[in-house]
Amino acid sequence: MGQSFGDRDAKVSSSRRLSVLLVTTWAFTACFAVWMMFGVTGIPIRAQLGLDSTEFGILTATPVLTGALFRLPLGIWTDRFGGRRIMFALLLGCAVPVWVSAYATALWQFLLLGLALGLVGASFSVGTPYVARFFPKERRGFAMGFFGAGTIGAALNMFVAPSLIDAFGWQMVPKVYAVVLVATAALFWVFSAPDPARAAASPSTMEQLSVLRDPRVWKYCQYYSIVFGGFTALSVWMPQYFKSEFELSIAQAALLAACFALPAGAFRALGGWLSDRFGAHAVTWWVLWVAWICLFILSYPKTDLIVHTIHGPAGFSIALPSWLFTALLFILGVAFAFGMASTFKYIGDDFPDNIGAVSGIVGMVGGLGGFLLPIMFGAVLDRLGVNSSCFMLLYGIVSVSLILSYLTEVRRAPVMGNATGMDHSRSAAIESRKGVAI
Repeated sequence: MGQSFGDRDAKVSSSRRLSVLLVTTWAFTACFAVWMMFGVTGIPIRAQLGLDSTEFGILTATPVLTGALFRLPLGIWTDRFGGRRIMFALLLGCAVPVWVSAYATALWQFLLLGLALGLVGASFSVGTPYVARFFPKERRGFAMGFFGAGTIGAALNMFVAPSLIDAFGWQMVPKVYAVVLVATAALFWVFSAPDPARAAASPSTMEQLSVLRDPRVWKYCQYYSIVFGGFTALSVWMPQYFKSEFELSIAQAALLAACFALPAGAFRALGGWLSDRFGAHAVTWWVLWVAWICLFILSYPKTDLIVHTIHGPAGFSIALPSWLFTALLFILGVAFAFGMASTFKYIGDDFPDNIGAVSGIVGMVGGLGGFLLPIMFGAVLDRLGVNSSCFMLLYGIVSVSLILSYLTEVRRAPVMGNATGMDHSRSAAIESRKGVAI
């Protein structure tokens, strides 16, 4: 591909790097708030349309589908045409369906508009390579982690949307968000910078997609499907969960749900720094274990027990109080934040010249996880009638990820992610991460 992006890092001034990082992170924050909009506005819409749990899951997941599917093409286009142009066009273009969604009155209209406005979710695959190319390799993990902190938009949505709903009705939320997207587009164009010079000969789409033959890409897809897919799914599912399980108002439910969404954004930069310091595998390994423990506890439903003692029947209740439930969600959010950062540290280290394509592939699979999981949450809930069934499902997925990580990184069994065909430096890096993890 010619001169790599890392070789040109010294030509970019520190002030320009900072300006690009901050304004792009804000753009992603605004996009993510819009992407998660139906997680809050969906509650009054559900009551208005009389939706069941499965239909509600489909409503909240529809924007996630488009954002997931377009992460790959937008990642490729970012490599070819530059992140600045693509991000600007995305912000302006998505403002239209966001505004129009305020006038929807039927489920099919919400689903159709949700598919259109969901394109904002693909902004991650635009901003990640755009930001990464302004930073040297040894600081790229922090830069991508800082940018990824834009997922704090999910928490921002949970603070802003309930206030607008209480004051003006749910229809005001998409109108305000559309105006924010237009203003953000103007701000982004002013304070961003042209992409670092790219190689004279841009790779073809087929050349970029050739990374699909690398088994490491699919392993990172598996990791990201739980840390990002799980985060996205729970971000749209938790407001109604708190409302149903603890009988709270929309504002109260969204506030507690923000305790999960907020750390997932705020701690992502720290996860990037830890990945730079200790290696991507060490961070990912412990993230999966922490998530596994939290999900095990969260999965346990409210239970009433009758024990027959010598003094007669004695009743016991087992249930998580709201404060402990929220604390566990907070820890889970921090773990997912670290996991999202460590996954992209893997990508930045292993595919420095194909960050756009690989991040698009991995982001697409993670986003598809975020699309499928809310629908599965709703279907399982309609079937079992147990609110905590969503955590039971995630617990099983994390278990699979733990097994995969153990086989491919700790034992280095010849499954996906083996060192065959890698160069000596890559093999040494894996050994180093393995040693830290153990």
